[in-house]
Amino acid sequence: MQPQITDSHCHLDFPDFADELPEVISRAEEAGVTRMVTICTRLKNATSVQAIADAYAPVFWAAGTHPMSAAEEPLASVEELVALAEHPKFVGIGETGLDYHYTSESAEIQQESLRIHIEAARQAGLPLIIHARAADDDMAKILSEEHAAGAFDCVMHCFSSSPELGRAALDLGFYLSMSGIASFPRSKELREIFAAAPVDRILVETDAPYLAPPPHRGRRNEPAYSALTAQVGAEVFGLSYPDFAAQTQANFDRLFAKAAAWSNA
Repeated sequence: MQPQITDSHCHLDFPDFADELPEVISRAEEAGVTRMVTICTRLKNATSVQAIADAYAPVFWAAGTHPMSAAEEPLASVEELVALAEHPKFVGIGETGLDYHYTSESAEIQQESLRIHIEAARQAGLPLIIHARAADDDMAKILSEEHAAGAFDCVMHCFSSSPELGRAALDLGFYLSMSGIASFPRSKELREIFAAAPVDRILVETDAPYLAPPPHRGRRNEPAYSALTAQVGAEVFGLSYPDFAAQTQANFDRLFAKAAAWSNA
């Protein structure tokens, strides 16, 4: 049997996929990608993202306010996010987080938004999906403070930050998600960070339509290509591809237990 994997983070509602979404999902399944989590980054788009999950059996969804949009969008409420979690295929809170690379001027509102999403993750009992860029110190501080105040589960999506933030997240029991960045030739240091992590705390993703791995780099990414990233992950951990795929499936099922229960129903 072909090894099965899950694309734990993609954006199937983006215009890049508008004309061929059935074909994109079909190609993913042909590549062994049996589940996809499509992420809503602006809550005003939640209805259209939910509709994709409703229409396609392999697709689940999550929603939050992306940190780069935090100053442009109405501040989410805990109640609003928890209400979304009532949908049977809604499996995570976010993506949320901190991004000081392009939007450092909105750091304060990003931090407020992040803490709201954390509380929603606690109340909903769903994993938090974190975007972190150029904000390692504040991210580690907030995650540590909030986890001490009340436990929650979390994945550091598309992880490409410092070894220190990676270790801080792992020490809290969180997961690191490997995207196409880890397969880029110049990402040796990032691969070393992953190699030092427990393999039972690793997920794979595309972040499609962004960050396509070789040989598709520079072109539109799609969920099928998470298999290419997983092949690199297998090499990083010194495992066969089937063994690494099985491990990441077990990891996803553990973290995204609501999706696992749906898949196994």
